[in-house]
Amino acid sequence: MASIFNALHIGYSGLNAAQVGINVTGHNIANADTEGYTRQRVVTQASKSSTLMTGVSGNGVSITEIARVFDAYVYDRYVSVSESKTNSDFKRDALETLSSYFPEIDGVGVKADLNRYFNLWQSFADNPDNEAMKIALAQQTQTLSQNLFQTRQKVVTQQGTLDQQMVTLVDEVNKIAKEIASLNISINEVESTSTDNANDLRDRRSLLEKSMAELIGAESFEGLIETNTPVDPNIAIKSGSYSLHVAGFNIVDGGTFHPIGVTTVSDAGGFHDLYYERQDGVKIPFEQSIKGGKIGAILELRGSERNSITGEAENGLLQDTVNLLDSFAAGVIEHTNNIYAQSATTSMRSDKQGFDETVPLRNSGLNINNGSFDLTVYDNSGNVVATRTISIESATAFGDSATPSSIIGQISMLADDNNDGSGINDIDDLMHAEFNSGYFSLSLQSGFEAKGYSFSIVDNGTNFAGALGTHRFFEGNDARTIGLEYDLAQDTSKISAAAIPVAGDNSIATQMVDMQFRDLTFYQESGATTDSVYGYFDAIVTSVGTKTNAEIIRNDSLLAQFNSIAMEYESVSKVSLDEELTNLIRYQTSYGAAAKVISTVDQMMTTLLGIKQ
Repeated sequence: MASIFNALHIGYSGLNAAQVGINVTGHNIANADTEGYTRQRVVTQASKSSTLMTGVSGNGVSITEIARVFDAYVYDRYVSVSESKTNSDFKRDALETLSSYFPEIDGVGVKADLNRYFNLWQSFADNPDNEAMKIALAQQTQTLSQNLFQTRQKVVTQQGTLDQQMVTLVDEVNKIAKEIASLNISINEVESTSTDNANDLRDRRSLLEKSMAELIGAESFEGLIETNTPVDPNIAIKSGSYSLHVAGFNIVDGGTFHPIGVTTVSDAGGFHDLYYERQDGVKIPFEQSIKGGKIGAILELRGSERNSITGEAENGLLQDTVNLLDSFAAGVIEHTNNIYAQSATTSMRSDKQGFDETVPLRNSGLNINNGSFDLTVYDNSGNVVATRTISIESATAFGDSATPSSIIGQISMLADDNNDGSGINDIDDLMHAEFNSGYFSLSLQSGFEAKGYSFSIVDNGTNFAGALGTHRFFEGNDARTIGLEYDLAQDTSKISAAAIPVAGDNSIATQMVDMQFRDLTFYQESGATTDSVYGYFDAIVTSVGTKTNAEIIRNDSLLAQFNSIAMEYESVSKVSLDEELTNLIRYQTSYGAAAKVISTVDQMMTTLLGIKQ
């Protein structure tokens, strides 16, 4: 039978439901601007009814849960596009910085230096014996070399800066992953009963998941996805076992945290390595697997694969630029030195060493082609004394005098180069070739230098002198080491515009000027490219600009996607103050009505007690 106290309980349940509703609404309003907070709703249902003789009587309202208004599917899309946008933001900033190192569009930079360099060769060709021209050419050569080096160094420095950022970001990843593991324990404790929801803890974890995705492209997995019918049948929530993966490696497993390791000391190239340490202590490198977030962007820019000996990156957008600058500088060095080897001198020595005299030149790693070059000796009047053609084929090595097909063998072999029947005025009589301690050298036989004799190498397509640096105008092998040859820098009077040792000859300077208009071969690991010196450098600048513009376009597209999905996510989970104020009025009205029920029951009890008196 229904009692007056049952009516009092019904009023109290309504009062309590309204009070909880006001509390939750107040909590929503207070956290309207809290990052990662999702609005909450009080879910109620009618309390279990009582069966009476006259029918079924209700027993008020019960609060079943306080639920997050959260859609896992929408949130997953939101996290995914946030990760992509953060990755693109980082790459866009880095590539725009890279582009600033190539101010060619403003008429300054390496290309402008290159143009002034060739102009000075033209001036030198016009005045081949002018010492002032030699000084100016030497200074401009150093300026060109220095600017090439500085441009390369800026890119390398940017790589180093990105590497340091990566170390800092990995520390942040580990801190966040550790906090997520701790939150998992707390969430399990709170939700150990079926009626409690760890809403605020889940909000915090979701926010950290988003941060992990933006930092390193992490993905979270939970055992179940269920429809949140009491709040909205179109909303899905995750529950069950929890794990967080990075590039296929389990970083968080429930309440267990597995940190990402970073080598404490950078390698020879100045980079740090990332690894995943298994429970058995085995360290597994996994840089090449990380593609997402800021760290993925860093590895794509800096490079994730490196040479085990030098430590330099073997891939990466920045390393591609470094490689192109090195290829450009190497091409300029080799082609210039190949021409300058025609300038008569008394001795030549390669600037490269470490080669096996028995290994074919084509297999030595040098940019040497099949073909031939002419070795020519001049007397003190500039007359040709002897000329011998040296052939390079697929099997030709440096060798020795006992190997006829080798370079040294061909130079040393007995032959009548002048067709005069004399055996004392040929190349084998005038020249000495040697391969010692990995260096190849050429010099005049004893006594001929004192007579004013000199010699030169005229190439016929082999690039032998240029690849070896036997008679150099440029030092170095790449953009890092390029510079004017040491002796020429110390004494600019030694710079020669002449091939033949006579006053007024400008044939070397003329060929240097012509070099800027010819197609040259530039070597890269991917293969050889034929282009003009300006065209190849323009290709480097265009490559940087194209990559930057492509990332800008991608970034703009991702921004539009992000804004759209963020709006969808916020429409589901973000606090609406207008809605909350409406709910506040509704709960306030409900609270007053429930209080009126209790007041009415109180009057009934007073009346009842009054009858007894």
